[in-house]
Amino acid sequence: MQSATFVRVLGAIAMCGATLGASAASIEVKVQGVTGGKGQVKVAVCDKSTFLKDCLHTASAPALQGETVVTVRDVPPGTWAVLSYQDENDNGKLDRNVIGIPKENYGFSRDARGRFGPPSFEDAAFEVRDEKATSTVVLR
Repeated sequence: MQSATFVRVLGAIAMCGATLGASAASIEVKVQGVTGGKGQVKVAVCDKSTFLKDCLHTASAPALQGETVVTVRDVPPGTWAVLSYQDENDNGKLDRNVIGIPKENYGFSRDARGRFGPPSFEDAAFEVRDEKATSTVVLR
């Protein structure tokens, strides 16, 4: 059940665009493990109530070999987690196999990983206090 929700959330990241909410901080997300020249890197920033659901703060950038930096703007101060994936074929969704396991690389802030599905919010969470924050995500 939780795995299906996780896949839906990563697919929803494909709808990246302008962020919503009060003007606040920008989060610079350094996405590592990117295969250059293949599609877009999608990023979503979620609070505990929207983690693995519909995150309002999203952005994307063309995939660059090794590391792609994606900036998510207008994130209010608080506790947040970052989800990211590389949409290699640029089809606007996270591709997955017949049993729902993602076929494209994805990752979470703080290099959080779950055992049989996504990690918990607490494992990926970090505090945003300043006008600019930085997070690193390693795609796997």
